[in-house]
Amino acid sequence: MAVELNINGQVKTLEVSPDTPLLWVIRDHLNMTGTKFGCGMSLCGACTVQMNGQAIRSCTMPVSAAQGQAITTIEGVESKAAKAVQQAWEEHAVPQCGYCQSGQIMSASALLQSNPNPSDDEIDSAMSGNICRCATYMRIKTAIKDAAKKLG
Repeated sequence: MAVELNINGQVKTLEVSPDTPLLWVIRDHLNMTGTKFGCGMSLCGACTVQMNGQAIRSCTMPVSAAQGQAITTIEGVESKAAKAVQQAWEEHAVPQCGYCQSGQIMSASALLQSNPNPSDDEIDSAMSGNICRCATYMRIKTAIKDAAKKLG
């Protein structure tokens, strides 16, 4: 079945089953490997992308649900918030192993797009679904606060 996706601002038509997880369409059919597979159950956040600016887990999202929506992956994130987050990530040396980083950045930038001055509790809530096996949570929080200040 042909599925039409708006991904990173470009419309792509693909022959895939409508129940194929969006993650596998992104990685295997579109060869964009920045979005990672983690748990496959929407529990770790490694597969986070944005749909219409909201952070979603692509590993359990059927591609049919993404049709007609604006999907953004780490390869296409270009918002002012995302650029501030990426800069803060570097300045605070957030990445260690790096595996979760694309999902973390997608969640953090979605947060700052909708809430440019989040409280600690709002940051904790927005990032609670993104697990970092290197436990860089304090650096992540500091980087998000720094990015928010730069946006402010």
